[in-house]
Amino acid sequence: MLIVSSVEQIRTPTAIALGNFDGIHQGHQIVLQPIVDALATSSQPHVYPSVVSFTPHPREFFTGGKLQFLTPLTQKAELLSNLGIEQLILLPFNRDLASLSPQQFVEQILAKQLQATLISVGSDFRFGYQRKGTGEDLKRIAASFGIKVQLNSLRQYQNRNHQQVRVSSSLIRQALSEGEIKTANAMLGRAYSLIGTVVKGQQLGRTIGFPTANLQLPAEKFLPRYGVYSVDVVLKQTVIKGVMNIGCRPTVAGEAPTIEVHLLNWSGDLYGQTLQVNLNQFLRPEQKFASIEALKQQITQDCQSVLNN
Repeated sequence: MLIVSSVEQIRTPTAIALGNFDGIHQGHQIVLQPIVDALATSSQPHVYPSVVSFTPHPREFFTGGKLQFLTPLTQKAELLSNLGIEQLILLPFNRDLASLSPQQFVEQILAKQLQATLISVGSDFRFGYQRKGTGEDLKRIAASFGIKVQLNSLRQYQNRNHQQVRVSSSLIRQALSEGEIKTANAMLGRAYSLIGTVVKGQQLGRTIGFPTANLQLPAEKFLPRYGVYSVDVVLKQTVIKGVMNIGCRPTVAGEAPTIEVHLLNWSGDLYGQTLQVNLNQFLRPEQKFASIEALKQQITQDCQSVLNN
């Protein structure tokens, strides 16, 4: 996967999917599929299946704040590569780009810089100055440059109230914030995962018989609800059942939030290793116990619950 942040690096011609694609969820995959398919059907020597996003995120640019993402850049690039996307193009988002009209954006960026032959977007896509351009506008303008545009229907999901709702990154974040892991995973089409490096923590877990791996994540990674989770830990292609705690560990007077994973029926040195932790189920919220012994008893129950499922 080539990650491109300058025009000179872009491999052309391109078949592009336009959007931020945070999460690479099932709705995103509908938009991405025509781009991958274009590689097999194009009459040109090679068309590069590409995703075009912006850096910084437009919302960060206009608000000055920092967003939390379901898929930080490295994870997003890996997921896109697995789907057959060959390059992730990050257009620098600035005042000049934000001021382009829909016509100018298609002409200057999509046609001239990217040499697009096919563009795939969701039916709710908006672009150009103040997001005035619609998918139909894109289709009409692009046609004048000989560029085909495919508008894709939005993926629907049946929620707990048996209502059909659009799969979206914001709904996935909401589900994760509420500990509704199965809902989030269903919309993603895979388990929500935390990928990070094992670093030294306070090593309190080993003193009570439950050694944990302290996971350091990218600062922009979106964290689910604080509490205890049933997880699958992927270590060098081996999957190990585990229990994960996200939070401030009130029983032992913790302050800064940590991500700690206890691998079941496994022992070894994990420092410096990269772990992928796939979330399966929210077990219980974070709580303060009356004693260390009460905490140990609860962790034992958590571990047994995971092993029994």
